[in-house]
Amino acid sequence: MRPINEKHTLLHKGDDGRRFLSGEHREVNTSAPPPPERPPFQITREHRRFKEFADTVRTHGYIGLCWGPPGVGKTLSARQYAGTDEWEQWQSIFTNDDLGPVPQRVLEARTAFFTPTVAATVRQIDQGLPGACQAISFAVDYDEHREVDPYVHTESRSSGRTELLIIDEADRLKTTGLEQVRDYFDRHHMGVILIGMPGIEKRLARYPQLYSRIGFAHEFKPLTPDELTAVLASRLPPVPDSTDGGVAHATAVATIVRITAGNFRLVDRLLTQIERVTALNQLTEITPEVVDTAREALLIGH
Repeated sequence: MRPINEKHTLLHKGDDGRRFLSGEHREVNTSAPPPPERPPFQITREHRRFKEFADTVRTHGYIGLCWGPPGVGKTLSARQYAGTDEWEQWQSIFTNDDLGPVPQRVLEARTAFFTPTVAATVRQIDQGLPGACQAISFAVDYDEHREVDPYVHTESRSSGRTELLIIDEADRLKTTGLEQVRDYFDRHHMGVILIGMPGIEKRLARYPQLYSRIGFAHEFKPLTPDELTAVLASRLPPVPDSTDGGVAHATAVATIVRITAGNFRLVDRLLTQIERVTALNQLTEITPEVVDTAREALLIGH
């Protein structure tokens, strides 16, 4: 990826770039920019289980299969394990003069994270898999040697220093795409994890050549009520002094646990609505009524 700094520009002298306003130009980068603020990652029992699963796949060099309902934190856990957020931030801010140190988590995990597009073509997958893995190998080389030269430091050739490849949204892969993954796995010495929705394990059973290479499986489950209560304690404001001794706040937390049923994505959406309701009404305390009002603005499905 070419660094972006003050020394590089697409504009010439006297060019104000108005051609980009024509609507004929596509996105400069296909990956979405990170949100301005993101809540700190919560280490849960499910994330620890995923980490153990990923470590095992990486150590033994098998294909691992992970599935779970939407919104339970599969992608968040995988990105946290691979250090993907730190990797993307590092790639977006370095300059030609000073790349800065490679993120420590990336060096520890040596894991490439790849998400196929909805209409991924054969060519995109053929380029995307080795591209994601080779970039990690080159980063390890750069950290150790302060240079990237695969003709001198031959360990990084053919993504040789990448130990794990995580493929998110694996449900998007058609038959040809799955065959490409199997072929890439056969030609490299690394583990591969496929992350998808419930039912992907049954679908892959129809492809015996790939299915026979799956050595480990992991079902990602929603948070338990106790874990979700602990997560909410870190996300919600402290309990204010009140005449009821905090009963209303505790009841509101129990209501959130019941509504969201351990789903991370629903928790985020519901907390956003709760913040909106409390700000509009200038409230300093979260009550069951506030939670119910926030819930009415959501399509939760249960």
